[in-house]
Amino acid sequence: MAGAGDVFAEFWDTKGYVVADGAMGTRLFAQGLVSGDSPERFNLVAPGRIRDVHRSHLRAGADLVLTNSFGANGLRLRLHDLGERTLELNEAAATIAREAAEAECRRGGERTVLVAGSMGPTGELLEPLGTMTAADCEQTFAEQAEGLAQGGVDLLWIETMSDLGEVEAAVRGARSACDLPVAVTMSFDTAGHTMMGVSATVAAERLGGLDLAALGANCGNNFEDTEAAALAVHAARPDLPVISKPNAGIPYWSGNTFHYTGTPEMLAAHAQRAHQGGVRIIGACCGSTPAHIAAIAAALAAEGRA
Repeated sequence: MAGAGDVFAEFWDTKGYVVADGAMGTRLFAQGLVSGDSPERFNLVAPGRIRDVHRSHLRAGADLVLTNSFGANGLRLRLHDLGERTLELNEAAATIAREAAEAECRRGGERTVLVAGSMGPTGELLEPLGTMTAADCEQTFAEQAEGLAQGGVDLLWIETMSDLGEVEAAVRGARSACDLPVAVTMSFDTAGHTMMGVSATVAAERLGGLDLAALGANCGNNFEDTEAAALAVHAARPDLPVISKPNAGIPYWSGNTFHYTGTPEMLAAHAQRAHQGGVRIIGACCGSTPAHIAAIAAALAAEGRA
């Protein structure tokens, strides 16, 4: 496990970037997840399927995988009657990812892989817009962070956030539970802002003082907006490692399933532009496949040789 202050240090020293993984939920829907069910339930009932998703991303070239715990906070889990199993589900998610990472490291010799504990939004609004207090929000993320830490993650990854107040409460909660490094990404999906009206520049200025391991953008309406947000974060805080993890283009219905417009070649081009603009941690989000991650990894490797 990497130390709290240097979680990415080996990557900066050896190649200067980190390839993050791709979509979990998209893959699980293809493996039997039913709309409305909890993806995190698979950690208990079908751990092999989760392990297979991690393995496929790692073999495509990912250096970092996110645990299957995006919605594994108590407030979201209680909607599926799983609230009492929050610690168990998060620990299981981390253990599965850790096992997959260690197996690939053994297979790949001296390879290093990071496991990041995914922590998505609660789905509730903070006071005064909603009924959730800052203290309740902190406690919710503290419980999730505790489970992820027990399962052996290298860092905590607070992602797809819209509200700066929720991000700050999440960071406080995570740090009350453990001393792991914390990375944050927000989703800029409304004319260059989050749904709560936050711009990338404002996010960087307000969150940049939280001693984060990395900061950036993920998800969003399209990869162009996510790319622009990541570059804006880098411009505002060039001292911070910046993340870009966009969706694979725009979703559309075909038959009875969602498809996405972004090809692996499009994500590879995004990776090159983002890296040239100073972004150092690049992966993909909804709609992406191992083919997208392989294209990103190849593009960044080519950048490194140039």
